[in-house]
Amino acid sequence: MKSKKENYVLEINIPDEIDSIIENNIVTLKGKNNTLSREFKYYKIKIKKGDNKVVLTSDKHNKTQRAILGTIRGHIQNMIHGISNGITYKLKIVYAHFPINVKVQGNELVISNFLGEKYPRKAKILDNVKIEVIGQDILVTGIDREKVSQTAANIEQTTRIKDRDPRVFQDGIYIVEKDGKPII
Repeated sequence: MKSKKENYVLEINIPDEIDSIIENNIVTLKGKNNTLSREFKYYKIKIKKGDNKVVLTSDKHNKTQRAILGTIRGHIQNMIHGISNGITYKLKIVYAHFPINVKVQGNELVISNFLGEKYPRKAKILDNVKIEVIGQDILVTGIDREKVSQTAANIEQTTRIKDRDPRVFQDGIYIVEKDGKPII
């Protein structure tokens, strides 16, 4: 166990094809065609750049500081993964009663004829997120994991059924894959 006077340090390796810029706790990562930037406002954490590494340091060595450092490390690793490979969520359109029509209009996904409703339901699409409707599948792609996952959640929540028996009415749009890994 480290003494309380020592700093707690975490290092994150950055691939060679990604450039990193760190200023005032703002981490900017640049890939071939993509740039992703995020500010980490927690004042007790210092973020520095090493050779092909991002170094996170904390003055204190306690449970809370380690948890915050781990969270920031997770965010930066998600940024690296998004720039390197992209993030893809796959949703499935399921209906038994009325065929659901789905189309993209501007920054909204319009879901019409859901449970035979007269008015369409609309889900918000966040910035820099692309949506493709392929038959009964919807692909949500982008480089920012938070925006892609929030857009997929917006779509799933838009078709949430209230005041009906979920055993009978299983219609909706559901997330079935995250980055090629099936949801069980």
